[in-house]
Amino acid sequence: MNSALLALRERGFIAQCSNIEALSSLMDSGGLTFYVGCDPTGASLHIGHMVPFFAFRHLREAGHRGIALIGGGTARIGDPSGKTELRRMLSYEQLDGNAAAIRAQLDRFLGGFDGETAVCANNKDWLAGLNYIDFLREIGRYFSVNRMLSFEAYRLRMETGLSFIEFNYQLLQSYDFLELYRRYGCRLQIGGDDQWGNIVAGLELIRRVEGKAEDSGEAAFGLTFPLVTTSDGKKMGKTEKGAIFLDPSVTSPYDFFQYWRNAQDADVKRFLLMFTFLPAAECEALCAPGKNPNAAKERLAWEVTALIHGRDEADKALAGAKAAFGGAGDRSTMPSKTFPASRFEAGVGIIDLFTVAGLCATKSEARRLVQQGGAFVSRPGGELRAVDDIKTLFYTGDFTGGELILRAGKKHFCRIVLEQDGPDRF
Repeated sequence: MNSALLALRERGFIAQCSNIEALSSLMDSGGLTFYVGCDPTGASLHIGHMVPFFAFRHLREAGHRGIALIGGGTARIGDPSGKTELRRMLSYEQLDGNAAAIRAQLDRFLGGFDGETAVCANNKDWLAGLNYIDFLREIGRYFSVNRMLSFEAYRLRMETGLSFIEFNYQLLQSYDFLELYRRYGCRLQIGGDDQWGNIVAGLELIRRVEGKAEDSGEAAFGLTFPLVTTSDGKKMGKTEKGAIFLDPSVTSPYDFFQYWRNAQDADVKRFLLMFTFLPAAECEALCAPGKNPNAAKERLAWEVTALIHGRDEADKALAGAKAAFGGAGDRSTMPSKTFPASRFEAGVGIIDLFTVAGLCATKSEARRLVQQGGAFVSRPGGELRAVDDIKTLFYTGDFTGGELILRAGKKHFCRIVLEQDGPDRF
């Protein structure tokens, strides 16, 4: 098997391939062009979107050219794959703004779009101006409704209601593959395993329109990756607070780091292989029997944070974690909020304190946290102690060196810093 495919298999990427033997032979004969798409339905990618883009980098480093296709056109209707209801429709202006933000994230992660080894395209360029009648005559006639309904994405949605606008999505994604085949000589589409039906439809369209059968030497191929879940069955990148986004204004680098640092022991080796570029042998060594799993988690967290946010942010997040959990390191790198000292002269209740710190979404949640013994506050000297009285007040005298450390549960921290003058934010 081709060395790049072997590397992907070793790192746990490969789920399905349309014809892995023929694809391997094609890749052995020289560099090919492949693509992966993502729709700009939000202003930021989350970590669950990133598996194909990690594979993108592996393939590019093996000498292949990758196209990152932003679905500015397909996002106008929405992909039903993996969804139980119709996506919320966004304005074209919102979609354009989201597309620009996602392009910037991918540009950073992929190391730039040089046009030679990496290309960024937007399917709005060829979808927005399509004539509907012509499209149905030229493309729609190749699709069987019965075949489409056999794919899981559509079959599942039939139970809850599939809109006609969503029903067109597979045609448009297939047309994307055809356009990229014609424009760039793109021979391979990669993506999550929930995209298998759409990818197969694209292969079939190219075969029928271009006459490129598998034995022609000019066929197209599809390769999918597993939908990653944690060992406890949760979707990758999902937490009780929501998805882990790449945008630092939504998910801070510290919280991003902590997500990986808190991985289950059973997931660490798999995540090291898929979400870092450490050699596979080093990933194995970090997780070898007898090794400290916390050291492997710390390395995982630093590596992924550095890839997404840069080495400086990864260093800060690591220092913040050491300060929060080990008492060492730079406390200023912990998640922090600054409040006027004058507000604490009369005392601030623990419910308000944990709510404004962002450790609890509501006062009711903060009350439950305190009553259940999950609210910890540093005392003079730095020791964290549980506070179980919802009437507890905190004053300036409770601060050590102008700061107070809060902890919600076992893993969530916030550093409250006093300033002498400033607006009252409570």
